[in-house]
Amino acid sequence: MKQAKSTKHKSQTKPDNRKNTASRGGFFSKVEAYRDQHAHALFSSLGRMVASPFASIVTIIVLAITISLAGGFYMLVVNLQQLTGSLEDSNQISLFLKDDVSDAYASKFADSIKDNANVQSVKVISKEQGLAEFETYSGFGSAINALEVNPLPIVIQVLPKDTLEDEQSLVALFDDLKRSPEVDLAQMDMQWVKRLQSIVAIAKRGTTLLGLMLGIAVIFVTGNTIRLEVHNRRDEIVIAKLVGATNSFIQRPFLYSGFWIGLLSGVMAWFIVTIMMLILKQSVETLSALYQDAFKMLFFSYGETFILLGISCLLAVLGSCAVLQFQLRYTKLN
Repeated sequence: MKQAKSTKHKSQTKPDNRKNTASRGGFFSKVEAYRDQHAHALFSSLGRMVASPFASIVTIIVLAITISLAGGFYMLVVNLQQLTGSLEDSNQISLFLKDDVSDAYASKFADSIKDNANVQSVKVISKEQGLAEFETYSGFGSAINALEVNPLPIVIQVLPKDTLEDEQSLVALFDDLKRSPEVDLAQMDMQWVKRLQSIVAIAKRGTTLLGLMLGIAVIFVTGNTIRLEVHNRRDEIVIAKLVGATNSFIQRPFLYSGFWIGLLSGVMAWFIVTIMMLILKQSVETLSALYQDAFKMLFFSYGETFILLGISCLLAVLGSCAVLQFQLRYTKLN
């Protein structure tokens, strides 16, 4: 009797094991089927683009030019920021000390200025250094040698922090240094600082607006391309709906078509911007050398390249998705 119970117990547990195995197998088979469907849609959409090369190439070129405009303007702003970073050195405050201030006292005064949180660096130019620089760059060497007394004062050059961003702190620092009893005259070209601030702000805002406008253009161009493809394959879509295909299944190859369009357009736009910058690189660096500046053109970094491609793909997929939602909703089964 115990043996019968044991046999009965085993017979009851076997179906449960089969059920668990079947459920595990069913889950993995669904994952594999889902993967195969997406892989088929991915490569079949690429095959359809290759099958109609003229229309695909025209669309990709148009989108690549559009994206390259935004990317090129972005790189212009990046290099402009690099240029303004080097120009910050010219936005320094020059403090001309009184004649009775000695070199030792000037050094102590410069050390006290360094303790200010808004000061990046301080440089002391002695009377002898100032006279030597004036003799070198003025062209009046013989006349200067005739002077019996050095008429130049000690100069302290103060480079503030963030001169292109925090104008209020810069003005406050200038007023504070100007009121120092050791200072006879303080100079700073505030108009030049304001111009630089305005140029950088306008360039950044212009980049944002241009990017938004061109992004909308990419969405509409991609959407129109997918709309034409849906129209050409209308009979195929109607048949798929008749046999029970869901909208997500029907949309999948069109979305991947948008993905390929965005990816290839982004890659071509990257090449367009890079080639244009390579053409200008030599001329820009030659001009920089004439001004004794070590300006080097910046190109797309790895991160910026991936962001460019990601945005291109995202915009193209968004345009495809928006058109598909509208088109499939009004596709009639007759």
